[in-house]
Amino acid sequence: MVKVIVLHYGDSVSGRTKGSAEFYQIRLGAGMRIVIYGATEAGYMAALRLSNDHDITLIDEQEQLPEKFSDLDINYVSGSGADVAALERAEASNVNLFIACSDLDEANIVACWTIKRIKNIETICFVRTINLYKNLLFYRQSAYRTPYDIDTVIWPELLLTQDIFRIVSVPDAIDVEYFAQDSTKLFEYRIKKDSIILNKRIMDCDFPTDVIIVGITRDNTLFIPDGSTIIRNKDKVVFIGTGPALDILAARFFRKSSAIKKVAVIGGGSVGFLLTEKLEQAGIQVTLIEHDRERCSFLADNLRRSLVLHGDGTDFELLENEAIGEVDAVICVTNNDEKNLLCSLLVKQLGSARIITRVGNVQTALLFDRVGIDVVVSPRESALKELLNRVQASDVDILALVEGGQGEVLQINLAEDFPRTRIIDVQFGAKAIVGTIQRGRQIIIPHGETTLQGGDLLKIFTMAADADTVKRMFSK
Repeated sequence: MVKVIVLHYGDSVSGRTKGSAEFYQIRLGAGMRIVIYGATEAGYMAALRLSNDHDITLIDEQEQLPEKFSDLDINYVSGSGADVAALERAEASNVNLFIACSDLDEANIVACWTIKRIKNIETICFVRTINLYKNLLFYRQSAYRTPYDIDTVIWPELLLTQDIFRIVSVPDAIDVEYFAQDSTKLFEYRIKKDSIILNKRIMDCDFPTDVIIVGITRDNTLFIPDGSTIIRNKDKVVFIGTGPALDILAARFFRKSSAIKKVAVIGGGSVGFLLTEKLEQAGIQVTLIEHDRERCSFLADNLRRSLVLHGDGTDFELLENEAIGEVDAVICVTNNDEKNLLCSLLVKQLGSARIITRVGNVQTALLFDRVGIDVVVSPRESALKELLNRVQASDVDILALVEGGQGEVLQINLAEDFPRTRIIDVQFGAKAIVGTIQRGRQIIIPHGETTLQGGDLLKIFTMAADADTVKRMFSK
């Protein structure tokens, strides 16, 4: 089923902006025909997550289907997504959605324009430069709009910047998500040897009212606990609750340091620049290290209060002389995983209190975690959440991905005729936890006896493998 919704609000992440004209968004249900252009990491993750429910065709210039896609139930067309002949071989006239995520921005843009000439379908375009991102948004908002405009522009670096900024704003948290106009939140913390809840059962911890544990990651595996689960050293524990209650949780159980005041950012690319701008606006003092002299000149000219240093983040003497180990947090965001890892290990040796590191490769992310990097963030994961939300049915959204996509926070609207049901009596068909209920303006952190009713807006934590089962249960 295809449903058209007219949206009037703004969201720069998805390509909509405040003050723009009406934006027509096609919300698509299950069983779609989707074409993905680009056998990239983003293309693989999209195909992996969508191929169980949708008919996927991958287009790429390689002659044969790349090996990592071989285990997926998808079709393959060799060619360019900007080539009409290749699109015709992919049966573009029967397609519901087109995702362009090749490594070349210009090819993605032309491919989206080309398929629009074949059929007026929703297009999602990945870009990697700020200028193209801004230009595509400008044309969507101006008098130059055409029927061939791209519907959704995803710039993973911008999404990653927003994720890092949220994490920095909450001392000691390793992941932070805001829901429902920030009235409910998700905080994730790593349990340390001095934690007052170490080796305690969840039911024995005196957590604030309106806070619940929905997930625990142990040895890189996420699971949904119950009251008898014992919290172990190095566990990563996911809490959902109201903002005030989570603030109390942070102060009582986790916050050992004061608010972040000084930060070092290693890498002055798009993420480093955008992040430093946001940190400046929050009144945080930033030292930014960038190895390219010309880029340093740009950063110095465009940042107001930050100290820009020309140097290499792997230069131990530079890090030591600039007292990088004494700042409240070090954020490594170069576009090279190996360099980010080395920078992180060096500043860890200098005694840095908190390290946040960008990673592009999934396997590298596991290595980062094992060597003790506090927070590992990925533009791929940030973009995947946004992409999946554009493909969901209109009554379901993915608000957050947890632990590399092992877990999901779903937002589900209950139909008005949904029968009044106690949560304890709900048959999910899979393990899941209702984290919050929004009923009008009221936010409820539920327990087993809490009653669900028609019109409720639920935030449900579940494993990614069980997400479809949970969605189907509430769509009955």
